[in-house]
Amino acid sequence: LAAVEAVCADPRARDGGGTDALTALGSLVDKSLVVAAPGDGSAMRYRLLETVAEYAADRLDAAGERDAAERRHLVHYRELARATDPLLRCSEQLAGLRLFDLEYENLRTALRRAVAARDEQETLCLVMYLGWYWQLKDLRTESHHWCAAARELGPDPFAPETGPAEPLFERFTDAPPPMGPELLAEARRGNELLRMVTLNRDFDLWTTPENLARLRQITRVYRSDLPQVCRFPGNMWFFAVLLTDDGTRLPDMLDTLVRSCREYGYEWELAAAVQFRSNVLSDRSPWSEEAFVSADEARQIFTRLGDSWGAAEALAARAEARERRGDFALAVADYEEAMVYVERIGAPSQVAVLRARLGGALLELGGASAERGEAIVRDVVTAQGERVHEATAVSRILLGMWLGRTGRRDEARELLSGLMELFGASRLLVFHGMVKGYLAWLDHQDGRHREAYEAAVDAMRMSAEPLSTMIAPQFLATHLVTVAGTLAAVDPGRAGDAARLLAVADARRLPGACLPAWEREARELIGAELRAALGDAEFTAAYEEGGGLSVEEATALV
Repeated sequence: LAAVEAVCADPRARDGGGTDALTALGSLVDKSLVVAAPGDGSAMRYRLLETVAEYAADRLDAAGERDAAERRHLVHYRELARATDPLLRCSEQLAGLRLFDLEYENLRTALRRAVAARDEQETLCLVMYLGWYWQLKDLRTESHHWCAAARELGPDPFAPETGPAEPLFERFTDAPPPMGPELLAEARRGNELLRMVTLNRDFDLWTTPENLARLRQITRVYRSDLPQVCRFPGNMWFFAVLLTDDGTRLPDMLDTLVRSCREYGYEWELAAAVQFRSNVLSDRSPWSEEAFVSADEARQIFTRLGDSWGAAEALAARAEARERRGDFALAVADYEEAMVYVERIGAPSQVAVLRARLGGALLELGGASAERGEAIVRDVVTAQGERVHEATAVSRILLGMWLGRTGRRDEARELLSGLMELFGASRLLVFHGMVKGYLAWLDHQDGRHREAYEAAVDAMRMSAEPLSTMIAPQFLATHLVTVAGTLAAVDPGRAGDAARLLAVADARRLPGACLPAWEREARELIGAELRAALGDAEFTAAYEEGGGLSVEEATALV
């Protein structure tokens, strides 16, 4: 009813003339021209029949009132979005999500009208208010569409001549538009960051010289102590940092971000920052312990704020940190708790990923737990089908490597080969290298040493690319072990080089990190085979020599 009064009220009714909106609505319902039905809560929802809607539009056109009515609709739903966005970061998260779900078609209509009118401010406001909802719902295509539309309405916020951004404490939701010059500039930057992170999952597209230059420009415009960088979507700036940094600046920048959130008194933003730090540092020595502490702090803050989605993400990050420690039973408990949170808010994509990771942790426990884990992961694989989604990749890889480890290599190969075909459009080298390396290990076990060697070398080279080492530094060591084993199998005379490669792989491991069971077994098997082939003394000498080789020197050996 509030929307009816805001959008459909006859201005003349305020002066005693015209027809009151609620009276008119009741009359239309009585005549069955408007359908009334209970909404998601206790309030009634009203819908015009299609033919009536067309007639009403014609009447508005004839009266010259269409533009004014559409403007009232846009303003009403823009303000609804402005009021609802903050709810997504607190104990009212579920109510906020349900309201956005309920009103989403009206919000899309408001966006369409703002874009059609080339009203940059209204379009940007709606994008800023809906951006986090799109993230929570995994609506990447939807988000990218509207960000791209908004981008066409204004100048490039990261043009080469753009100077550094100034500190901005004002939030987009603090007041309705019009935005001042500084906030408008920040909205343009935020829109571009959102557009960038929803382009696609082919991160290698960003390694072209042109795109790398743009990413570096983005890193020059922002710095990690700015208040707007603490907040969404400004915190998406770190995507550009990840893709352009050589790893030397990243820890200090993350520390500055976290410290700034504390200094500004930003609670939710602090939780997001420490969780992000946990995700980035978890695979990087010597910060893996700090990653665990950060994940736990994020969990505590999100739980206190009542943010179920954030609590689930933090629990998942802590579970992954526990897995790296070998604490698989505790990881299982974290994954199970995380699933309770995401099921509460209705996030099926996130549930699928968590179920797959839960199954993987159970597989590592072995015994009856492994039987349960296999059933869970198989269920995720079946449910996902051929969707190109993170849960599809995670579940197929976990099940494939488990099947390979338990002697069911034909089924494992079918799963992983199918995954390569399914994600064939992706140009993410680290992903293709990972799967190709796993297939190489299966081939090696089946005695297909030449094919395995060639595939393992390809996987190693993909994982040695700068972007791959930034995203997933652990895979280079994984593939080096397979290269070592297959090299010695193809050419026994090069067992010494294989021992050197094994040493390089070991040197790149995180100290104290617990490897997946299949990887531990592969390392032990290949190490034993090389020692048997060379003898203790020759193996030890070659291994010690390999410990001093760089990655470049190691790859030159193959």
